[in-house]
Amino acid sequence: MPLRYSSSWALGSVAQLSEEEAAAYLVLNMATKMINRTLFLTYFCLFIYILLSSGVILYNKWVLSPKYFNFPHPITLTMIHMGFSGAVAFLLIRILKVVSPVKMTFEIYATCVVPISAFFASSLWFGNTAYLHISVAFIQMLKALMPVATFVVAIVCGTEKARCDVFLNMVLVSVGVVISSYGEIHFNVVGTFYQVTGIFAEALRLVLTQVLLQKKGLSLNPITSLYYIAPCSFVFLFVPWYLLEKPAMKVSQIQFNFWIFFSNALCALALNFSIFLVIGRTGAVTIRVAGVLKDWMLIALSTVIFPESTITGLNITGYAIALCGVVMYNYIKVKDVRASQQPTEIIPDRITKDWRFEKRPSDIYAPLNAGNNEGSIGGNGFKSDIERHEEAPRHLKFSSSS
Repeated sequence: MPLRYSSSWALGSVAQLSEEEAAAYLVLNMATKMINRTLFLTYFCLFIYILLSSGVILYNKWVLSPKYFNFPHPITLTMIHMGFSGAVAFLLIRILKVVSPVKMTFEIYATCVVPISAFFASSLWFGNTAYLHISVAFIQMLKALMPVATFVVAIVCGTEKARCDVFLNMVLVSVGVVISSYGEIHFNVVGTFYQVTGIFAEALRLVLTQVLLQKKGLSLNPITSLYYIAPCSFVFLFVPWYLLEKPAMKVSQIQFNFWIFFSNALCALALNFSIFLVIGRTGAVTIRVAGVLKDWMLIALSTVIFPESTITGLNITGYAIALCGVVMYNYIKVKDVRASQQPTEIIPDRITKDWRFEKRPSDIYAPLNAGNNEGSIGGNGFKSDIERHEEAPRHLKFSSSS
């Protein structure tokens, strides 16, 4: 009797083990399919982001350049983008009720949204004006200064501590940009001034976003960001437009094509949503690599589309030096982030995120573009140089507890 009981128990254990193995196999098979599908969607979103980001920059250059479409009014073009984006956001929130507006008080709007919109409008104004004077390729090379500008502004505002290793990287980036500028055949002081000023305006906007919004616990998705930021930016842009562009504009000489301006604004709007999708599916490392890849592709494409853009050996050498500094800086930031993170689950972190589609919060994610000159509330915002976590949040959350 005891032997028969033991045999029966053993057979039951085998049967039970087989069921567990079968269940585990089914779960593993489903997880594999889900991960493969997630990876495909992630790379597809990255491709769309790179395509739209590069396309909007080239499109803006083509529209503004006197040699092509000949609409040399960068403030007007940016106002069209802001007006269109704000109108679409209003339609989605107030009419179609796709998302609900956040609880926005007058205090938060006046102390946070207004100053951030002012610097955002300034960065777009100066950045888009640079297209009239310098090439797209040289603009992309100057954008390597973005980490330097953000680091300097963050130190001045007290949100970042001075570090020797980071400072040396910033020096390397600056030296590379100087070499690249020295090798620029069609160097233009005015265009360079506009672009560098736009970069520092964007850096101020990034730091202001951290200082002002993270204390409010304000959570914004791309639609609500457009809803609040775009109209305010439009108002700020109206002042320089009225003083600088309106007196020089002659209606009879303006070449207006509805479909060109509509498609241009639509591309800028689509870029915002592609940024949201990429942010929700990837981490800071992937985003930074994609940004570097986009910059190289954009430099190469601009020389093909705009033959007047000439790249010299000094341009490439200087940009390569600056890029080395940027890559080293990114490595330091990612290393710091990983050192500060503590594992909390037995399941691998990547698989967990793929199953649950969850992202760790960051101290700051900028919902607006980081010096991209694209006239959008998206763009190169992934290169925020005050990120404190490896993964960006799925929603644009500014919380002091993150």
